Amino acid sequence: GFLISARDLGAWEHLAEIAEAGIGCLKIEGRKKKPEYVATVTHGYREFLDRLAQPRWKPPTPTEVQPLVQIFSRGFTGGMYGGRAGRDYITRDQPDNRGAELGHVTGRDGKELIISVSSPVGQGDGLGFEHPAGAAQGSTGFTVTHVRTIEQKAKSVVQAIPAVEDVPKGWVVVRSSHAELLERARASYAVLAREGKLARIPVAIVASGSEGAPLRLRFTVFGEVVTVESTVALSAAEKRALDDARLREQLGRMGETPFALGALDSSALAPGLFLPMSALNDLRQRAVAELMTRRDWATRLVDTTRIGRVETAVSRQPSAVRGEPSAVSHQPSAGGGTTLTAEVWRLDDARLAAEAGADEISLDLFLRHPTPPVTRVRALIDELGARGVMLRLRTPTIVRPEERKVLDKWLALDTPIVSGHLGLIAELSRAGRDVVADYAVNCFNQHTAAEIFRLGARRIVLSVELTGEEMAQVAAPWAGQGFEIFVHGRPEGMTIEHCVLSAAFEREPATCRDLCVQKHTHTELTDPAGYVFPVATDSACRNRLLHSRPVDGSEYLPALWRSGFRHYRMVFNVPGDPVAQVTAAWRAAVDAVGSGHTADLRAVRTVLGGTFTRGHFARAV
Repeated sequence: GFLISARDLGAWEHLAEIAEAGIGCLKIEGRKKKPEYVATVTHGYREFLDRLAQPRWKPPTPTEVQPLVQIFSRGFTGGMYGGRAGRDYITRDQPDNRGAELGHVTGRDGKELIISVSSPVGQGDGLGFEHPAGAAQGSTGFTVTHVRTIEQKAKSVVQAIPAVEDVPKGWVVVRSSHAELLERARASYAVLAREGKLARIPVAIVASGSEGAPLRLRFTVFGEVVTVESTVALSAAEKRALDDARLREQLGRMGETPFALGALDSSALAPGLFLPMSALNDLRQRAVAELMTRRDWATRLVDTTRIGRVETAVSRQPSAVRGEPSAVSHQPSAGGGTTLTAEVWRLDDARLAAEAGADEISLDLFLRHPTPPVTRVRALIDELGARGVMLRLRTPTIVRPEERKVLDKWLALDTPIVSGHLGLIAELSRAGRDVVADYAVNCFNQHTAAEIFRLGARRIVLSVELTGEEMAQVAAPWAGQGFEIFVHGRPEGMTIEHCVLSAAFEREPATCRDLCVQKHTHTELTDPAGYVFPVATDSACRNRLLHSRPVDGSEYLPALWRSGFRHYRMVFNVPGDPVAQVTAAWRAAVDAVGSGHTADLRAVRTVLGGTFTRGHFARAV
């Protein structure tokens, strides 16, 4: 089945609680949806919110939310508003729009199918027909071209429709497209579309000229003035002279531009004169083209002003934030004050990375079951410390209150921390801990970086969705200091409150650890294109979906170095990762660049073969 296809979020039952929490704004997602969807969903929530303002609130009834079900639905969920949804958040068998289930097929009458449905079917509706045991057992569908109502009951209606397909008795009737609903949605914004078409910017034109002289037209709009003159002289008219009607007819043809002819003043134009229509059209086209240029220029001016305001705001951050964050407590290895960090989940991999040249180990104990004994981790900390290598504990990005007790056991080791959890970053930094902000904090810009430094982070791992150039822009006020770059490995694409392994075997989460600990220690999902995504079932029975291929940024190392970056993170989170080989290759490359020599940037990719991606370094995600 479809193990990570989320249902659609429908939070209508939780609107009162959301309002009571002090929330004053709702967001509706309409990406990649048609305008009819946006209109229908917006209209529905507008009505729900208007009712919420009344003295008595009742959540919408199933009938009232039916348009939302009909317009597009993979099945609805209240999401996390009602608690940890887990498996209920996912639809196993409906990765796209199903529509609304209406009833079933009761039989056939000649060339017509007889259906019993809860809501009348109309001409133009799209119907699907599914096997009673589920669509996987059989399905078909077609558009209804004609409807005949046989019997109208209190809660159902019996109708006959042309039997385009041979559908067996008992099959379920699903309406995937409701013609009346779509038409109603289109009508709701058709008025706006018409008004928008008429809402042009009026252009005032003054025409002047005399016989033997050029025609001069002055176009004025919002303070912008463009004056154009004809290359052909005005002459006495033999037939059709340039009067107001003729000028309006030709000058008003502004096509798909944002302009429309407004006031026309021809009092300074001598009467009875002639100019070829081609010359008049040329004047209009030249003037409009110039106005369009001015309009583009004005837009660029606004953008430039906005960018300048952002840069000014960032430059006004307190000097303690703009300056270099506090130095970490260890001495990095040779390489110009660099830090090469290896993030691992197995203790043996930590040793391999340290032996291969890593300055620092980030240990993600929570990535998979089971976590090792505390005594073994403490011994590893001492062992690495004797080699001058720091161990930094990586916390989960999601920590619910009931999970804090388990985390505290590990925090008691008093190691430095790396975390994607902003609350933990602030709390532990205030307590004097050495904290690095993980890439999961999604640091995309200078404002965010300044705030995370203010919270106390010693370093920030920049977002894995920034290009190399964008990372340099974010770190520019700090000259790259205090920032770390994810240069190798598989980022976590998402963390989901749902275990695909337990779902696949129809087991209850948290009671099935024999699956992830013993029987299926390495789980993968394959998408329709054939890409394979490793899945890690973490200590809280959440799933971390990892990228299908490791990112490799080795070819960008010289540019990163020039931008001031001195901290680099390698991530090893899949069984069989070549920890020692990749770490050794990166150690050599960083040391070479740091000492001014030419690095062998092919070494890492020689280890990886062809199984890597340049990822975010080359193009925006």
